[in-house]
Amino acid sequence: MSLWEYANPKKFMDTTGPLVPWVAGAAAVAMATGLIWGFFLTPDDFRQGSTVRIVFIHVPAAMMAINIWVMMLVTSLVWLIRRHHVSALAAKAAAPIGLAMTVIALITGGLWGQPMWGTWWVWDPRLTSFLVLCLFYIGYIALWQAIEDPDTAADLTAVLCLVGSVFALMSRYAVFFWSQGLHQGASLSVQAGERMAADYRYPLYLCMVAFGLLFVALVLVGTRTEIRARRMKALEARARMTQGLT
Repeated sequence: MSLWEYANPKKFMDTTGPLVPWVAGAAAVAMATGLIWGFFLTPDDFRQGSTVRIVFIHVPAAMMAINIWVMMLVTSLVWLIRRHHVSALAAKAAAPIGLAMTVIALITGGLWGQPMWGTWWVWDPRLTSFLVLCLFYIGYIALWQAIEDPDTAADLTAVLCLVGSVFALMSRYAVFFWSQGLHQGASLSVQAGERMAADYRYPLYLCMVAFGLLFVALVLVGTRTEIRARRMKALEARARMTQGLT
């Protein structure tokens, strides 16, 4: 069975329909367990106090904000190369979710930064590139809304997605490019000396899985909604054409 079979809207709808309740249920269980574990069953940090618990929302949201844009980049490339409409609609459905994750990451970052840095915002390289990524999400969504022809909108938003990928990569790797930034290094590391304590690491892993499952559930629902909306427009156009002929 070829992966490209799922680019067929009917095949996609038939396959994903039964999956949505299971993925959504798994996301709800993982989210509830991870947040309860992280916020109520972990000790205060000896330096950051209770503020450290923001990490259970901030890190997964920031991770998803970047990875969602990467997903949009891949599906946009599929659209440009293979002209599969499901891929373009999946990118369109993912954008509002990515914007929400970006806003959550920016807000929770400010909530953490105020007591740690003494300010809600600094023009740190990673923070600045993340803010620009947020603006690209807004521009991407606005471009879809501004262009009436869906194929033209898919083409132009795909190009915008390619450009915005630069800032997605900068948001992820800015700490390696500019060592003078205030933003801390990676929260999770494979090196024992830099590794987060197990008390925080394991609930954070669960929260990351929960955010990932939540995204999958939402993007499946959003893509299915976009497919139905396109079918409705096609039926309305056909009905108007039939009325015009009669």
